[in-house]
Amino acid sequence: MVQTPATETVGGFRRRVGIGWRLFRPFTLAASISPALVGTGAAVHDGHFRPWLFTAFLFACLLVQSATNMFNEYFDYKRGLDDERMVGIAGTIVRDGVSPQTVIRIAWAFVGMSVLLGLYICSQTSWFVALVGTGCLCVGYLYSGGPKPLAYTPFGELAAAVSMGPAIILLAYYTQTGRLTAGAAWVSVPVGLLIGGLLLANNIRDMDHDREGGRRTVAILLGRARGRTLFGLVLAAAYAAVLALVAAGQLTPWALVTFLTVPTAFWVWRQYYQFTQPAKLHPAVKGTAVLLFRFGFLLCAGFLLSLWV
Repeated sequence: MVQTPATETVGGFRRRVGIGWRLFRPFTLAASISPALVGTGAAVHDGHFRPWLFTAFLFACLLVQSATNMFNEYFDYKRGLDDERMVGIAGTIVRDGVSPQTVIRIAWAFVGMSVLLGLYICSQTSWFVALVGTGCLCVGYLYSGGPKPLAYTPFGELAAAVSMGPAIILLAYYTQTGRLTAGAAWVSVPVGLLIGGLLLANNIRDMDHDREGGRRTVAILLGRARGRTLFGLVLAAAYAAVLALVAAGQLTPWALVTFLTVPTAFWVWRQYYQFTQPAKLHPAVKGTAVLLFRFGFLLCAGFLLSLWV
């Protein structure tokens, strides 16, 4: 086919869109969307819903998550961890030729936009939101930035699970209701477990490459066999937590709708026993993100169904 200026323009636009898509690592955004939905769903169940605050909060979470992804890409490149051998949707610097300066500038621009949204949320609620939100921003930066990044230690999964699970769920609940409750804190447990599981899944896939780069993640310290066993236990613990919370009256029985995701969880877990090659495990990492999104969506739906059915 003869290339015309018009087709070249369209092709260039599609390439730029594809690069931007990879830069955001869209499947990881489940770690922001799910807790925002669950926290808001719990608030709606308790009789509170402020749509503009929910919208601002959700976009702020997405911006912070995207910025964290870009910080991760920038600092991994600077430390020589990222190269053309890496597997996954990331790699716009090493594979697509995007300059590191562009990536870090977009990251800080996203942080700035999230701060503006945070100021609006605080003006409608309390400056307590700014305090916790700043802590989450710091974790997002320090996960891969700073002199001793969390991603290079055994504490990366725990930090992500807390800052993106309980912290976001409680903030989402607080922005709607103006208070914190023990019930909202308990609701955050299964989602936090799955967020930690997503990071663990990613680190099991990348453990050989990460070891070469000097990382000491939980997966590397435990080894592949025990790491995948831990991954299975984390998934099982999320469902066990839902059962326990329903039995204790902290969750509506409609929360059991989350068990519709068990086949996805089982499929993901099996992949880590069938494959060890990073390229073949990448679908399992994406599957874990899909699991997290479906689980959070259904848990939120369970809160809503308990009001209407």
